[in-house]
Amino acid sequence: MIRHKPFGSGHPYSADTDQRSPTRPQSGDCVTLGVRTSPGLTNVVCEYETTVNGEINRKTVSLQPVPTASRGQIVDGGHLASAQAKLARATSGWQTTLEPATAGATYKYRFTGQSAEGSPEQTRWFEYRTAAWEPAPSALKITGNDRLIQDSVKVLHDGIRPLRIQFALELGEAERVTGFGERFDALDHRGSTLDAVVFEQYKSQGANRKTYMPMPFAHVVGGEGWGFHVNTSRRTWYDIGASDEKRLIVEAEIGPETVEAAAHLEVQIFDGTPTDVLRSFLAVAGEPKELPDWVFKLWASGNEWNTQAEVMRQMELHKQTGIPVGSVVIEAWSDESTFTAFRDAKYQPSRDGSPLQLGDFTFPDDGAWPDPKAMVDELHSRDIRVVLWQIPLMKMRPHPQGQARNDADAAIRDGHLIQEEAPDGSLRPYRNRGWWFPLGLMPDLTDPEAARWWTDKRRYLVEELGIDGFKTDGGEHAWGEDLRYFNGMRGDEGNNTFPVAYAKAYGDLLESAGKAPVTFSRAGFTGSQAHGAFWAGDEDSTWDAFRWSMFAGLSAAASGIVYWGWDFAGFSGDVPTAELYLRSAAAAVFVPIMQYHSEFNHHRQPSRDRTPWNIQERSGENTVVPVFKELIELRERLIPYLTEQARKTIATGAPLMRPLYFEHADDQEVWNHPLQWMLGDDLLVSPVTEEGAQSWPTYLPDGAWIDGWTGETHPGKQTVNVPVPLNRIPVFVRADAWDRMSSIFADRS
Repeated sequence: MIRHKPFGSGHPYSADTDQRSPTRPQSGDCVTLGVRTSPGLTNVVCEYETTVNGEINRKTVSLQPVPTASRGQIVDGGHLASAQAKLARATSGWQTTLEPATAGATYKYRFTGQSAEGSPEQTRWFEYRTAAWEPAPSALKITGNDRLIQDSVKVLHDGIRPLRIQFALELGEAERVTGFGERFDALDHRGSTLDAVVFEQYKSQGANRKTYMPMPFAHVVGGEGWGFHVNTSRRTWYDIGASDEKRLIVEAEIGPETVEAAAHLEVQIFDGTPTDVLRSFLAVAGEPKELPDWVFKLWASGNEWNTQAEVMRQMELHKQTGIPVGSVVIEAWSDESTFTAFRDAKYQPSRDGSPLQLGDFTFPDDGAWPDPKAMVDELHSRDIRVVLWQIPLMKMRPHPQGQARNDADAAIRDGHLIQEEAPDGSLRPYRNRGWWFPLGLMPDLTDPEAARWWTDKRRYLVEELGIDGFKTDGGEHAWGEDLRYFNGMRGDEGNNTFPVAYAKAYGDLLESAGKAPVTFSRAGFTGSQAHGAFWAGDEDSTWDAFRWSMFAGLSAAASGIVYWGWDFAGFSGDVPTAELYLRSAAAAVFVPIMQYHSEFNHHRQPSRDRTPWNIQERSGENTVVPVFKELIELRERLIPYLTEQARKTIATGAPLMRPLYFEHADDQEVWNHPLQWMLGDDLLVSPVTEEGAQSWPTYLPDGAWIDGWTGETHPGKQTVNVPVPLNRIPVFVRADAWDRMSSIFADRS
């Protein structure tokens, strides 16, 4: 066997060893060609023909063996390192690199190898054309105040079709550029480069500059005030004054449908204050929906809470310690096969893959979930909502049995799956290319019929069991332009939209059952603003991750995400120190969603749960539970304010978690304090993000401010240092709001 996939798996940041790289070469590129072979195949060579102006030049080159991992991919990011290590295996990989590509040339190539028995093996011929950039002033459509730099528009063309478009916008000397969806590394991106493609960067997002929730949207702050949206769901790239400080250079993929179009891409320019710009963008992207006030209470979660007894034990510990919880997120509830049935439940599978009802299940007394209905009812009686974890994949390893098999057969038979184009041009069901649930089938949730088929399997959970929301995890697994959606989109156009459709499908299910559309997602794109709540994905329990998460929340808010949070103090690795835990919990009090969570640790002891009592036990610091209780009591007093301000945010566009530049765009000092924010109109929050701090500097912008803890008044336009014991972070109140806000800090001393 010799396998060559010209476009690889579609991984946006890493090349497979059996692909062509770059996939669409430009003039001057050195092109690497690779294959995977069955064991024992030797002497792999590449025959190729170069045609320039009708003249054909033929060559044969030998390929060299290269070390490879599973699927022949050199991995950059992805889900669990343990899953990656388990899947890694030795394969035979071969590569060669051709001389720099000739402008205007057509290349044809194939591979030949010798088996151990001496018989030759050979692939079909593959072909590509060398692309080159050419001026194309009419290829871009600008709506709004035209800030385009003349003669900057050009198109990458391979002689048959355009592949990319590039243009530049004017960038003033004092202007800062921010937004771009959820970004973990900085608030101001001037002087840097980045791209926008949905990607599952498992941990260290700030160091790797990759994100689950990008958007081709940005604010330009500090001059006249403006912003822009690149009206595409394809991948885009940005050079933000990095190569030329006076230019913001944008590059975007364009599809084959643009060949006959008058303009290949539209860019919308919005003028005004950051709030004006965001409001204009939301009119395009979609308006957020108001969620019920219970989402502002504490969310509690642990991946090892995988039995009814453990969930109720943890909720009882909340009750005993006087720490109220508003919702419990149960991740490890299902059979990990159908993701619709509770583990250990007994039932007769539906042969045609049709939905089951609660009455179809029996729950053994000695099972993990002996009575989930009674559990949900009991939690509701305690004013605790229940959110269940989901994944938008049909698990195919190990080979599915029972209901999972029937569901997969029905999905294939009835055409509910995302498809991929095979080498012969035929379509077949797409198999997940990520490391998490490898080769799983993926429902096409962009299609209304497929979405209804998928969510109807979960309807009994909402309508009969009383589930209040879904953690819509893992929306990042659609890779490759060879994917095909029912709405006609190819993968390069549709993959970024999948997580938007995913959250919408579950929100529609909840609303159809008379419930609020509470989804909790980590992946998203333009359009996600209208669909539920979000968290910042997986992170370690480190101070770096704490800071990265704060950048993520502020940039997500600047891009129109209202209900956002993160696993405060991190969810992965060893437990955080008491100091990190309480500092991040204190910051989370003043973030829209406040949640703790911990990853699966195979029930090894000592526990890695992020509950306050476990952190207290592990750290030996007896102040953790009482300080955390104090913080949650403060959060509870904040809920009416959060509800009021969220409603105002949805009406006006001004973010709930609001970067200071929204109201102080001309104050350059706010950029020296990027991790401060306004929570609504009246509270200025300054999280303590460094270990060992005894006092903390906080910049007060223009106006009069009152220290929420001491009641002391401070004039604005200055930096103040205030003491920061572990039970508080600097929070200042607008002086004209003090009378109605002071009661929130009633326990100040």
